[in-house]
Amino acid sequence: MTKQKENKTPISKELSEVEEYMKNRVGLDTSFDLGVRKLKVLKKNVHIYYINGLTDAAYIIEIVEQLVEINDNERLSTHLAEIVHNRLVHQSVDPVKTVEEAVDEVLSGLIAVFVEGNEEAFIVDVRSYPGRTPQEPDTEKVVRGSRDGYVENIIINTALTRRRIRDPRLRFEIMRIGERSKTDISIAYIDDVANPDLVNTIKKELKNIDIDGLTMADKAVEEFLVKQGYNPYPLVRYTERADIGATHLLEGHVLIFVDTSPSVIITPTTFFHHLQHAEEYRQSPAVGTFVRWSRLLGLLASLFLLPLWYLFVLDPSLLPEKFEYIGPNEETNIPVIAQLFLAELGIEMFRIAAIHTPTPLSTAMGLIAAVLIGQIAIDVGLFVPEVILYTAVAAIGTFATPSYELSTANKITRLFLLAMVALFHIPGLIIGSTIFLLFIVSIRSLNTPYLWPFIPFSPKAFLQIIIRRSAPGATIRPSIVQPRNKYKQSAK
Repeated sequence: MTKQKENKTPISKELSEVEEYMKNRVGLDTSFDLGVRKLKVLKKNVHIYYINGLTDAAYIIEIVEQLVEINDNERLSTHLAEIVHNRLVHQSVDPVKTVEEAVDEVLSGLIAVFVEGNEEAFIVDVRSYPGRTPQEPDTEKVVRGSRDGYVENIIINTALTRRRIRDPRLRFEIMRIGERSKTDISIAYIDDVANPDLVNTIKKELKNIDIDGLTMADKAVEEFLVKQGYNPYPLVRYTERADIGATHLLEGHVLIFVDTSPSVIITPTTFFHHLQHAEEYRQSPAVGTFVRWSRLLGLLASLFLLPLWYLFVLDPSLLPEKFEYIGPNEETNIPVIAQLFLAELGIEMFRIAAIHTPTPLSTAMGLIAAVLIGQIAIDVGLFVPEVILYTAVAAIGTFATPSYELSTANKITRLFLLAMVALFHIPGLIIGSTIFLLFIVSIRSLNTPYLWPFIPFSPKAFLQIIIRRSAPGATIRPSIVQPRNKYKQSAK
């Protein structure tokens, strides 16, 4: 699809022509939420266009009162537009010269003030978007730490970030994407820290997005930005925590805010960025390191535990004598590999069901899954107990992964490794693991190696992946983002 080229319509001095445009092109008198307030000020017409539900009525009422008072306090003047401009009691008032610009602003929740005889309209920001107040994200909870998180309002989200970084070099560049949705998207970066080439690349990719609308918000933006295709591994990181977003800005990353989305996109990111969690930095370095190691063990279990266990089931001679108890002790009519895939499918169905189940019923559904289905499946011989045990441990490792997108990708990899072991036994595990490693090594997100700092190897950076450094010791920004300012230090 090619972008539609529109001829810009200059604002007419006759407000009847503007009103006719609004009726024919925007739906005035048809759409109930599009309204107009007509005033007579010094014997000239003044029209105010607005969208109900996106504007703060109190501001509009105050502006109307100020404009009406002009009749009592001013004499007839040929400079009515200047008088109206001075009486618009708001800190954000911008003139526009075309009707299309005015319409775009009105549909975004601002109001447009047209004055008869003037070829400009005044845009006043009185937005009051419906939405929730900042609260702690469900997917990124911490024991200690802030309880405010990003919401669906881009203005609130940028304010939450600005509150944490009061640097005059913090930039929020905004643009509108989508021929019909005209979604507000903001790029955030610190001017003297972020790599200018990275910023320009992201801006170029965003401006090249050619689509009717971005109703799926940040996810649609991601697919245009990194061109992921059918690669299951996430190429950007999402966060709903303002403190995490601010931390990445200080490291030299670029953030992308999309209006209507409570998640902020962090770019560029590597595989190990998806394993970090705010809880590690809300505890002491020792405790944070322990939590990090536990999470890494959970990641390894989610990938390799089931394939290794099934390999030992196929070839018990691989086990040392002390571990001969590993493997099913009961014979069943259903092959173990079929049991494993059925169990994996069952867990995935329960996860999907939990998403669609109302919160008051989720506990009951968990009891049904654990007590009735699980135990009865063992009693009737559908599963052997070991299958349930190891599948559950692998699932816990999956849920311990902070990134939901990464955990789902790892599950697909686990199923792939299981299939390779079932087909080729030991060579299957070796070949499957090699294919997996080569695949993620080949991934590049915005020209960033996905497995950095493991491949290519960076000793100091890799040490920081393994051990959580204390705040005074973490003075160097990650080199992978190529920051302009290498060291974390106060502004001078």
